[in-house]
Amino acid sequence: MGKLLTIGVLVSGNGTNLQSIIDHCEDGSLSVRIGCVISNNADAFALERARKHGIPTRHINHREFSGRASYDAALVKVLREHDVELIILAGFMRIITPVLIDAFPNAIMNIHPALLPAFPGLHAQRQALEYGVKISGCTVHFVDAGTDTGPIIMQATVPVDAKDTEETLSARIQAEEHCIFPKAIQLYADGRLTVEGRKVIISSLA
Repeated sequence: MGKLLTIGVLVSGNGTNLQSIIDHCEDGSLSVRIGCVISNNADAFALERARKHGIPTRHINHREFSGRASYDAALVKVLREHDVELIILAGFMRIITPVLIDAFPNAIMNIHPALLPAFPGLHAQRQALEYGVKISGCTVHFVDAGTDTGPIIMQATVPVDAKDTEETLSARIQAEEHCIFPKAIQLYADGRLTVEGRKVIISSLA
């Protein structure tokens, strides 16, 4: 096996997608190395998840910076220190700036709990229920300067039940997130993703 791709994970909260990525790494179904986990929230349980697995963690408090750009510059510095090649946004509750995007072009992945381009932004599950859709789901996409507007890598669908609440729908969507996020990361690690305009082309294995 050659050198593993090094990923850096940005988190703000509980970190269930981080845990899924860790689990997939440990069972051998995801062949990457988690170089560091960074949070803007010192109390994020995601940091504890990382520490339990011996993964380097950093708390970088956004309130100590003059603005988003200076904060993102600090993120870039730490990510570079850990030789990160791909950034994973796993519940990172901050809008990132071109400072970070330009430093890692087409190398920042996010997961969103809706079938983009429908229902971008916050409370996507609530938006879906209020709109009355019959099918929801989740989307892994590359990050660009817009809000959940980057090229789509992979999606999974989740039927919406008439009795669904925001919590029950969120739980079923999250189960799919834990499945497709590691798959998308592995495609990147295998060099199988190419961005052509708005489309992400997935090449076959050689």
